[in-house]
Amino acid sequence: MTFSLFLPMAMFALAASISPGPVNLVCLGSGLHHPPLRGLRFVTGASIGFVLLFMAIGLGLYGLLQARPGLLHTLHWAGIGFLLYMSVRLATASGELPVPGSDRAPGLLAGALMQWLNPKAWLASASGIAAYTNGGMEQIGWFALIYLPICWCSLACWVWLGNGLRRHLNNDRWLAWLNRLLALLLAASCLYLLRY
Repeated sequence: MTFSLFLPMAMFALAASISPGPVNLVCLGSGLHHPPLRGLRFVTGASIGFVLLFMAIGLGLYGLLQARPGLLHTLHWAGIGFLLYMSVRLATASGELPVPGSDRAPGLLAGALMQWLNPKAWLASASGIAAYTNGGMEQIGWFALIYLPICWCSLACWVWLGNGLRRHLNNDRWLAWLNRLLALLLAASCLYLLRY
């Protein structure tokens, strides 16, 4: 593995992780409604889930699923269903900040599951592995090690952005409208997925 690949891998990881997508929108919504540390549990789950997906795709999972169209089709619809579920949760959030002790923020497991059901994560993994590795486990492993902190920091930025917006939109009505907008964007991402 040449160190000259580290920078291009890092730049790819940053571009893929920080660009808007379903997971980023949930991070933003979590930052709007919960203290940042609760949102960071989701971020940690999503980052670990992504890296595990990345490694699994590198080991041939994507090829296996392509050979079994029924499994790929099921995964596709499960992803759409999960994104719609998350958008309904956002749309029905009242805009009120949770009372201390309530734990309704999406957590570690939801973050990991969302990455495995997120088509953006599958595409980023498959295209990154194809573009920056020779398919060998050493290169895929190094890429995953580079990707993990970049993914975590990128998603954490969305949580902090949501937290900052909450401080500026200190009105339940505005937060409820912002929730509905985020829910609409998340649901709209499902329309894109229906084409495939």
